[in-house]
Amino acid sequence: MTMMNRAACTTIAALSLLGLAACSEEKADAPTDAASPVLVKGVSITNPRLVLAPVAGNPAAVYFDLSYAGDAGVTLSSVTVEGAGMSMIHQTVEKDGTLSMMDANPIALTTGNPVSFAPGGMHVMAMQPSAEWAPGGTVKVTLTLSDGTTHSFDAAVRAAGEER
Repeated sequence: MTMMNRAACTTIAALSLLGLAACSEEKADAPTDAASPVLVKGVSITNPRLVLAPVAGNPAAVYFDLSYAGDAGVTLSSVTVEGAGMSMIHQTVEKDGTLSMMDANPIALTTGNPVSFAPGGMHVMAMQPSAEWAPGGTVKVTLTLSDGTTHSFDAAVRAAGEER
């Protein structure tokens, strides 16, 4: 399947899921205690990490593995990284033998189809990173889904050159 066909299929699937999610009135139960992390029922995050750039002040990258086991299909609309000036979901694509980054389309989340945010693929760029981020620390990452629910988790901060 060509890259263009894959992109078209992904876009169609994401738009279909957006329509299904919009028809659903059921919202995931989220804790109301302000001290509790915000969690979406059915979302599971493993191996979360933020990797700092080799040059201070350059964007950092956030990687993690996401699985979803919810009743209704949703899409991942956005990701925020606490302390970053702005966060963007990117994907790495190859065009004419050259790799480049571009904004990712909404990411469809369906039961049984895990999504990996990894080097060389989809990832979150944390633009204007906080000067307070240091290897060994953690940073809060929040996912926003198409149904308006959010899911937060801590990502370990790693130095440039550490295992990504």
